Amino acid sequence: MPAEFFRDRTAWVFDLDNTLYPPETRLFDQIEARMVAYVSAQLKVDAREAGRLRKLYWAEYGTTLAGLMALHDLDPDPYLVDVHDIDFSVLSPDPELRARISDLPGRRIVYTNGSAPYARRVLEARGLSGVFDAVYGVEDAGYRPKPEADAFARVFARDGLQPDRAAMFEDDPRNLAVPHDLGMRTVLVTPEPLAAQHIHHHTRDLSGFLAAILPNLS
Repeated sequence: MPAEFFRDRTAWVFDLDNTLYPPETRLFDQIEARMVAYVSAQLKVDAREAGRLRKLYWAEYGTTLAGLMALHDLDPDPYLVDVHDIDFSVLSPDPELRARISDLPGRRIVYTNGSAPYARRVLEARGLSGVFDAVYGVEDAGYRPKPEADAFARVFARDGLQPDRAAMFEDDPRNLAVPHDLGMRTVLVTPEPLAAQHIHHHTRDLSGFLAAILPNLS
């Protein structure tokens, strides 16, 4: 990567799930199972149909919650509490990642389509509490999800973040299109690369990627 590519960045935005912890932990599998159970109970459909709707709403609306709110007038707060009531013991602290994120100059934030209380529990389990200047959940975007432009606009305005001076790290390529258009440096954090105009960089190892760019930031 060009040495100067991140040199002018003064803010660092991190997604949460499968970005600040490795997907091999399968933490999000627990959330998906609870989503299916919640959809099944609320819509009075069997588990198979609930699973189909969960995937459909995620694909068409950005999150299952957004689809449920749009089509079924679902109250988001009880849903967010229920689906995030999971076992965090599968996560372990990552001192190396903590050190790398702590060394980033400027403002560091987490922005997730999950809830902010859930995000803080993940950060605690990963040993990342106190590293970030702010943690934003879907509730801070008026329950609008990434990849909607309005969701980013609400969170970034609330934070006072200047997108053209920021970088964003995400595991969902859809969620990097708007940040790219806003002038952010975009990094896809996934096991497999994806070639797309709105993705500047790809990494399988977030900690290693940060270690590589840190010497060029001073």
